[in-house]
Amino acid sequence: MKDFRNLKVWEKSHRLTLEIYEITRLFPKEELYGLTSQLRRASSSIPTNIAEGCGRGSDADFKRFLQIAFGSASETEYLLLLSKDLKYSDLSKIETLKIDIEEIKKMLSSLIYKLNVKG
Repeated sequence: MKDFRNLKVWEKSHRLTLEIYEITRLFPKEELYGLTSQLRRASSSIPTNIAEGCGRGSDADFKRFLQIAFGSASETEYLLLLSKDLKYSDLSKIETLKIDIEEIKKMLSSLIYKLNVKG
């Protein structure tokens, strides 16, 4: 069992989620149960799955949860693109978050690769 708080990818994805919550506070109220909720759920799923995978007993389980986290990162990336195209948020903020997501995806890929080589 690993402590998820010691993983840089968990820390970075947690910070991303906090920033997503911050920017979605300014989204239109009619999006509260639509894009706002979906973006918050997708972003929070990244660190949640990393944490859950750390609590599992095997590297195979951990890898599976990292793959789910990677999928959630891709979903978050698209939803930010949609938010940008709908002009719901500042373009520079969205671009910064996009760079963060790309880095998180690289970190997850690297960790998954290491588990593949190890296993």
